[in-house]
Amino acid sequence: MKSKTIRVICLVVLAATLTGCAYWWRAYQTYQQMGEFDKYFTVVAAEDFTLKFKEPIMLSEDFVSLARLRPTEETPTPDGKHWRYWFHKIDGYKKRVSPAVEFHSDLNFNKNDKLAAWSFSSLFLEIAPPKFLEASLRSIGGGEINKDKMQLRGNTDAIEKIAADLPKKPAVVAKLGQPFEIKKEKDKEIYVYRFLLDTKTIDEGYEDRAISEVKLSFDNKTQELIRMAGRFAGLKISINYKKFQDKSADDS
Repeated sequence: MKSKTIRVICLVVLAATLTGCAYWWRAYQTYQQMGEFDKYFTVVAAEDFTLKFKEPIMLSEDFVSLARLRPTEETPTPDGKHWRYWFHKIDGYKKRVSPAVEFHSDLNFNKNDKLAAWSFSSLFLEIAPPKFLEASLRSIGGGEINKDKMQLRGNTDAIEKIAADLPKKPAVVAKLGQPFEIKKEKDKEIYVYRFLLDTKTIDEGYEDRAISEVKLSFDNKTQELIRMAGRFAGLKISINYKKFQDKSADDS
């Protein structure tokens, strides 16, 4: 009950500071659905990863309002429309690398212009393994809202742990190539990659959002990918994989 009260207070504060921003309200309603994940969502993981919305709420322009970026491709479909965001790996001069390293994120909207499915392509799954990505999404339902930073922190304690191995550094580098930068710390190395979003338009003052800096933390001892943090088209993602992993998997 206390947790519910806190969320209501946060909602009131957000509504007061964002008067007229209906897209924030729809985003908050979608967040509330995360609390009953299996009732409102379905996950399909094969070559790509797709989150399906059983009772869609968010509209296509909500994403433009939140990210200040339009997709690379906008295509009408018999059931609505399809958007694709292409991300291309770049070098220190903001030029695409060759051979190309790229991934995409797809949004499918129904006839009512509501988000029905959100997909991530296979390369993205090299840094966000499907089981861990799903666990991260499920944790949002019990998360805490930071009203000052407008951020959401997932609750990993309530999520069933995953008995699965994490990607190793050689396998990740084989797919993504050499990083833009390597930061060395006592117990880990942080590989920094940069991707450029291929977008039609960018709102003035938000040009930096087209650059996605992805930080991958590898454990020095095990060489495992233990954390991923980045921003993709205005969406900030940070996953500490160790918080979702069943410790018994480390001994297997």
